Amino acid sequence: MSRSPHVSGTTCRLHVSDEVRTLAPGFGYLAVEAHGLTNGPSDEAGAALLDEAARRLAARLDGRAPQDDPHVAAWRAAYTAFGSKPSRTRNSAEALARRALADGGLPRINRLVDIYNAVSVAHLVPVGGEDLDRIQGGMRLVRATGDEPFGTAADGAEAVEHPDAGEVVWCDDEGVTCRRWNWRQGVRTRLTEDSVSALFLLERMAPMTLDELAAAGAELVRELRAACPDARIETGDIWTP
Repeated sequence: MSRSPHVSGTTCRLHVSDEVRTLAPGFGYLAVEAHGLTNGPSDEAGAALLDEAARRLAARLDGRAPQDDPHVAAWRAAYTAFGSKPSRTRNSAEALARRALADGGLPRINRLVDIYNAVSVAHLVPVGGEDLDRIQGGMRLVRATGDEPFGTAADGAEAVEHPDAGEVVWCDDEGVTCRRWNWRQGVRTRLTEDSVSALFLLERMAPMTLDELAAAGAELVRELRAACPDARIETGDIWTP
């Protein structure tokens, strides 16, 4: 396991600030980098993955609400620690889990997003995907000053927001790529049907074990290889504080 801010096996540099390490000492992540991907509209294979993930989630929870899972509870505590209300701005794994258990089920976005959403739901772990060709410089997990730009959409039009001061955000040299840790991704770096290179981040809090995180990453790689057999995929070492 690596404690280096640069994850070996990947080309995109990632850094976690000391402030975030202090805030959440149980945090860790696994980075998966892929090149030569072929994305496209959601298809039957992706729909099947999402449906199976929802079944696996239901079996895991066994009637409990997502927030009662120990891993989700740990994420809620982390959100509370930086001043966010976890019942209003849920981490991405909890938000997807709630949708998976609802009557409408999980959304279909595109082939790549459907794959990583399925892994997120099946393992109840936040997973994000960034278009590597749109990332400017490396990526950093920091506590925001409140001045950083965050590109989003409002009423169908592009808009710029700013995070709250002290909010935990992922950012690159151009601005925030994801607000409130993994709550909302910006439009600039999200994976579209034209994306060919991607950085996937799987994020854990203790008590999720590093072996469990590695298993989720291995499943993501398997599904990416099945969907994009010609892609070059590299898995970094797990990062922990």
